Amino acid sequence: MSADEARLGGSAEEQSLRRAEELLARLEATRAELARLAEREDADETIAVLTELADIARQVEEELAQVRRGVDAQP
Repeated sequence: MSADEARLGGSAEEQSLRRAEELLARLEATRAELARLAEREDADETIAVLTELADIARQVEEELAQVRRGVDAQP
């Protein structure tokens, strides 16, 4: 790890993994919200939460893809 990486909190791969972990926590919280909404049978709100879940999942995939690219690029 370079001095710049240490100063910034780790390598790019480590930072991407941290962001992915944060997104996964957000995904779990949103999933719990969806479970609560299922009890209320609020279709409009449920659709909004499902859209948010899809967006979070896409962001997680992007972060993990960055990690894979970084690991694959290492000698």
